[in-house]
Amino acid sequence: MDAVTAAKNRIDHALAQLERKVLEIQAKAAIVPETVDAELFAPLPSEIDRVRIAELESAGRDAAEALGRAAQAVREVLEEAQTTPALEEAD
Repeated sequence: MDAVTAAKNRIDHALAQLERKVLEIQAKAAIVPETVDAELFAPLPSEIDRVRIAELESAGRDAAEALGRAAQAVREVLEEAQTTPALEEAD
């Protein structure tokens, strides 16, 4: 497996994890459909809402970290490809 494929697989895995977490949170919200009005004087979020918000924030941080690692891997592959074009031309 080349480095680009490995980086793509890492990105796909990170996105799949994020999607799974979002679906889990949405499923929990469907069970407890308490919604907070988006108005200026809306009530404070309930404990359940605060937990869901924390889960979303955590999932977002996890996804950002995974995508950051994947992006770094892609940068390294691109940098390596730029520094070794002579090897490919020799073939």
